[in-house]
Amino acid sequence: MELTLRYPNKEVQASLNDSLLQALSQDPMVPARNVSRLYDILIANDIPAMKVLFHSFYASIPHDWYRKNQLANYEGYYASIFYSYFASLGLEIHLEDPTCKGQIDMTVRFNGHIYLFEFKVVEMTPEGSALEQIQTKGYADKYRQYGEPIHLIGVEFSRESRNIVGFDLAEG
Repeated sequence: MELTLRYPNKEVQASLNDSLLQALSQDPMVPARNVSRLYDILIANDIPAMKVLFHSFYASIPHDWYRKNQLANYEGYYASIFYSYFASLGLEIHLEDPTCKGQIDMTVRFNGHIYLFEFKVVEMTPEGSALEQIQTKGYADKYRQYGEPIHLIGVEFSRESRNIVGFDLAEG
């Protein structure tokens, strides 16, 4: 028997993700400040500041959390933190967003802008391949009909540094 759970509404989704961020940071104030900062970044459409925000958050995760496990090897670990931040704002998010040529790791629509994210772990794929995948597979094509600015964001992590090592931007 398979069971699929869903959020009953955006408020529950935001609250759950905020709780997850608090647990990850071990400081209840960090997620609140960072989520508020992410909102300000999105309102200003300051995508480079987004890299700084997330880089700082990954740097704050205690090194003991990586001992005796392989978390740092998995793209999903890093992507889930990005997702939790955006979901805690209650934004329109699509994960594994299907297109005719593949799946966009995460799509966010907010304030008249569309953000397409691709995540990679560089020890598993060549550097620069995250943004390249978005471009070569034409992921932005799905959203051109809306006439809104489309931002392509390739985010690359290193299992050795346990942080962002590449944050490439392009306009769609």
